[in-house]
Amino acid sequence: MSDNIRVLVIEDDTITAEAHAEYVRRLDGFALVGVAHNGSEAMTFLGSGAEPVDLVLLDMNLPDIHGLDIIRRIRGAGLPTDVIAITAVRELHIVRAAISSGIVQYLIKPFTYSAFSDKLANYRSFRQNLVAQASSTTQSEVDNALAALRPPAQGSLPKGLSDETLKGVILMLKRGGTAVSAVEVAADLALSRVTARRYLEYLADQESARRAPRYGTRGRPEFEYSWIS
Repeated sequence: MSDNIRVLVIEDDTITAEAHAEYVRRLDGFALVGVAHNGSEAMTFLGSGAEPVDLVLLDMNLPDIHGLDIIRRIRGAGLPTDVIAITAVRELHIVRAAISSGIVQYLIKPFTYSAFSDKLANYRSFRQNLVAQASSTTQSEVDNALAALRPPAQGSLPKGLSDETLKGVILMLKRGGTAVSAVEVAADLALSRVTARRYLEYLADQESARRAPRYGTRGRPEFEYSWIS
């Protein structure tokens, strides 16, 4: 539990709240610690300190307190809690205000589970990049952490590579902590060895992964790849 990102869902619609809670339960690295159906319940939960909260999934349209006010109260209380807005609100001034208030993601309803999991996976990478640093950091480390919150630009990948598969390869490299080969990536992600090697080579060329010969293998020389943190 202590290694998981602890999540509070704030959503007034009961069915939607349970759906979001179930989504959280299905994700590795996250733990649901509570569900609040209005702003008062949310602030009581957050202020009690009984259960630490790392991340709030926040609906903006609550019956008693607007989502922006929830964010301001969290910041005013000095709580070390990140916020992802999950809402049907599309008005640009609300989006801008939420971003200015320090949210880390903005997910517009309706959405698929895949979109939800992508946002939280990006947030997890962002958090891991920061937690992995010492008491001080460097510009490149800050850039890498912030880049984890943003999906790759459309059209930025070579032909034949997909964003979804690339994310899977990146997560595998980060998760294991040890160097892996194309054969191992292919087996873990159900890819062909040639396809796995293309993704690994792309990451190596982008200087996101380190390529090195793997010694002690028979036959043709094999390379292994490790994430550059």
